[in-house]
Amino acid sequence: MIAEALACMALNIYHEARNESTVGQLAVAQVVMNRVGDDRFPDTPCEVIYDGPHTNNGHPVKDRCQFSWYCDGLADKPRNQRAYEVAYENAKTVLEGHYFGLLDGATHYHADYVSPRWANYHTRIVKIDSHIFYRWD
Repeated sequence: MIAEALACMALNIYHEARNESTVGQLAVAQVVMNRVGDDRFPDTPCEVIYDGPHTNNGHPVKDRCQFSWYCDGLADKPRNQRAYEVAYENAKTVLEGHYFGLLDGATHYHADYVSPRWANYHTRIVKIDSHIFYRWD
């Protein structure tokens, strides 16, 4: 397992699902891996997580990323060390190949308190904790 992929995945889990159950965190990580395996998306976890438009100086364009935490303008360094350690272990589990097949191929999700337009055009798979997961057929 590559250390860079583990660091990217752990940060993504931390920022997207640190208050979710273990299954919720694994599901967020699985979406990244489902995208890695899909020709419509980049080929590595870090490329998937940091996908989106960037300015000429390399910064992500605010609110235009695949994962909102990356381009929300806030600091990305974890502030809750225990939550980050849990996210790290869950990232490691998924990157080691466990739980493949979870989510029936879902490549997208959103929090249950928002209603993105794209959700109406894709197959809803499951709701886990506060996230709703979709397959992009």
